[in-house]
Amino acid sequence: MPAILELRRYTLHAGRRDDLIELFDRELVESQEAVGLQVVGQFRDLDDPDQFVWLRGFADMPGRAEGLGAFYGGPVWQAHRAAANTTMLDSSNVLLLRPAGPDRGFCDEAPRPTIGATECPNSLVTATIYRLRRPADAAFVRFFEQQIVPVLVEAGARPIAAYQTYAVENNFPALPVRTDHPVFVWFARFDDMEAHRACEERLARSKHWTYILLPALADHFAQVATVLRLAPTARSRLR
Repeated sequence: MPAILELRRYTLHAGRRDDLIELFDRELVESQEAVGLQVVGQFRDLDDPDQFVWLRGFADMPGRAEGLGAFYGGPVWQAHRAAANTTMLDSSNVLLLRPAGPDRGFCDEAPRPTIGATECPNSLVTATIYRLRRPADAAFVRFFEQQIVPVLVEAGARPIAAYQTYAVENNFPALPVRTDHPVFVWFARFDDMEAHRACEERLARSKHWTYILLPALADHFAQVATVLRLAPTARSRLR
C-alpha cells in the first residue's frame, strides 16, 4: 500500500493517447519501479479521448524525491522523453495524496500482465474527486464511511481506496502538483460499464441519496465533484 499517491491526469494532443500508452506500458513501468517508484495503475479516461490518467505511489517523501530524481535523470527516461512529451499538451494536473486513514489505501493488486500484453480488462475504475472547502478531517471521513459508503455499496459500487490531500511541500518541484483546493478522492471498482450504469440508476432512484445524503455531502464542497470513469490499460495492475 503506497503511503503517498500521485493522481496524474495528462491532456494529450488529439489522437495521441494510444501512442503514449503503448510507450508507457512498454518502457516506463518497470523502469520506474526499478528505482523504488510504484506504478499503481494507468487508464484511458472514458469521457475524454485525449486524457491519460495514472497513479504513482511512494513509500515516503524522501523516497519520492530520490526515486523521481533517479528516474527522470536516468537513461530510460532520457531515451524516451522526447517521444512521450510530443504526445502531451499538459502534464501538470497532479494531486498529491495520502490515505484517508489506516487501511484506506490501495492494497496489493493482481500481478501485472507482462510486457507486450494487449488485452484490456472489461472492468471500470472510478475516481470521484471531491474538492472541499476545508481539509478532510476525522469527522468528514467518519461521515463519508458511515453514511455515504454503505449506500454506494448497496447500489453496486465496490470501494477500493480513499485518499485525501497531502499538504506538504512538493520536494520535487520540477513536477508541479495542484494546491488550489484540498480534496478527498474515493476509488471504486465495477465489473464493467453496465455495472456502473446500473449503480448510477439505483442511486438516482434513491430519495435518501438524492434528498438527504447528497445535500449533506455537498455542504462540504468548494466545487462540484468530478467523477473519472477509467478503463485500465492492458498492463495496469489496478484493474
